[in-house]
Amino acid sequence: MKLFMFFLFPAILFFSGCNQSQQQETARDITGTVSQNWQWLPFQKVDSLNPVLTPSDSMTFNCPIRGEIVRWEEKDVFNPAAVNRDQKIYLIYRAEDVVGKYAGTSRLGLAVSTDGLHFIKMKDPVFYPDHDHMKPFEWEGGCEDPRIVESESGKYILTYTAWDGETARLAVASSGDLLKWEKHGLAFAEYRDGKYRDLWSKSGSIVSRKSGHQLIAVRINGRYWMYWGDTHIYLAYSDDLFHWVPLEGDDGNLKAVFSPRKGYFDSDLVEPGPPAIMTDNGIWMIYNSRNHPENGEPQLPPGTYAAGQILFDVRDPSKVIARSETDFFHPENDYEITGQVGNVCFLEGLAPLGKRWFLYYGTADSKIAAAVYEPGP
Repeated sequence: MKLFMFFLFPAILFFSGCNQSQQQETARDITGTVSQNWQWLPFQKVDSLNPVLTPSDSMTFNCPIRGEIVRWEEKDVFNPAAVNRDQKIYLIYRAEDVVGKYAGTSRLGLAVSTDGLHFIKMKDPVFYPDHDHMKPFEWEGGCEDPRIVESESGKYILTYTAWDGETARLAVASSGDLLKWEKHGLAFAEYRDGKYRDLWSKSGSIVSRKSGHQLIAVRINGRYWMYWGDTHIYLAYSDDLFHWVPLEGDDGNLKAVFSPRKGYFDSDLVEPGPPAIMTDNGIWMIYNSRNHPENGEPQLPPGTYAAGQILFDVRDPSKVIARSETDFFHPENDYEITGQVGNVCFLEGLAPLGKRWFLYYGTADSKIAAAVYEPGP
């Protein structure tokens, strides 16, 4: 497949920390006990290069449904998944054209980097609406907001949003090479005769463990687990990574594992970021949030998307151990403040490369930027 060179020029990196005054802050668990050093801090924005991926009107694709050539990433690129494959970082990123009744259809592109910062894009999208069994759920809104882990057998497992223009539905796909994908359908389609088939559902963060440079889906109590949702955050479990059972309460309704907090940066909604990771302290996860216009954090503009960190019990993935009191990442730069949706940092891709972790995020729903975390000795 033909490659399109995105960045070639060398650059001297200048890292700028986000929320430096908050880096030493600890969070309190549900009993009030201080849990030291469980957060990953700081993630430093790569200000000398950001944004690392921007849209292009020269990238064309023959859309199988429209039957015509479209500039598939002309409008925006944002909200990527990230994976280390053969010591390279691959971004599976969301891109939008400008065609159709929803102001653009979303498809997923692929870009590769040897250093985590300079990327080469593939000419065509690798995942998109087609004349297949998922067309009723994906057309013509598209395929959005991927997250990715690997299975124990080495297969890539992708969770994404299927958007028909009216309802967002969480869906699952798999691949052996990141290029050719099998769509397995809606994550909750088979549960209780489709009870949640048409539920608005997004953002599947599968619990994983780091093995070498890979994030491998891990079983807890014999099952795989996934955090999901974009208002409250819920939990689901699976035996095979494709078919998921939402966790319900005694009343038969969905059981939220955590929710927005009045007066905080996460006062309006909460939504999983990259895949959750097993650590020595517990199940660690980055989550995205929106600041409530009236009852939120007064230091952040209304509607700001900022990010927090949360820790769950490894024996009980529904139990919160600790949660950050303040955001660790929020919009500061022009490209994060101005765009399709203003004041947005949406964190979605995380992958290790060498001794560092590279975090990728959508900026104002328009571009993609990077930040770096380097663990201590």
